[in-house]
Amino acid sequence: MERPSGPSYFQTMTQIESHAPMRSASGFDLTPPTDSQRATLEAALSPEEKRVLLAHGTEAPFCGTLLREKRAGVFCCRECGLPLFRSATKFESGTGWPSFSVPVDEAHVRAVRDDSYGMVRVETRCARCDSHQGHVFPDGPPPTRLRYCINSVSLEFVANDEPLRDPLGRGDQTALNAHAG
Repeated sequence: MERPSGPSYFQTMTQIESHAPMRSASGFDLTPPTDSQRATLEAALSPEEKRVLLAHGTEAPFCGTLLREKRAGVFCCRECGLPLFRSATKFESGTGWPSFSVPVDEAHVRAVRDDSYGMVRVETRCARCDSHQGHVFPDGPPPTRLRYCINSVSLEFVANDEPLRDPLGRGDQTALNAHAG
């Protein structure tokens, strides 16, 4: 497989359907939170989580609590609890942030063109609550050749033997069990 690069990579990663499905292929409800649900979710975030998730910040490299997490499980959005990455897709990139090669379901991670800081990158956001997660780059391992570089503070880890946090009451645990692989 040829490594994606250049303008075509960024064009492909930022082509987003204007009306995303409300339910992912893996069975998760992607309907955005209501205004009152969003207020409740945001009130539960720490100041650092708010800075990264809501204001599109970045945590310092090599400081994140999930960088060295090796247990089997799933990494979920810290704000709304949507499963984003499985531990089996996590790899050591040497960049200082947790890195993943593929999402749990491509519909769970939204790609947005990011022109900040004088460079063109692809920002990743939670498809349900639109919180900032990190960025995706075309320099990952095969077969995807993608590196989802994600802030630890944007994620929460749930071990395989623990229930998912489901702050919106969307039946996330049922969907995860049905999609377990």
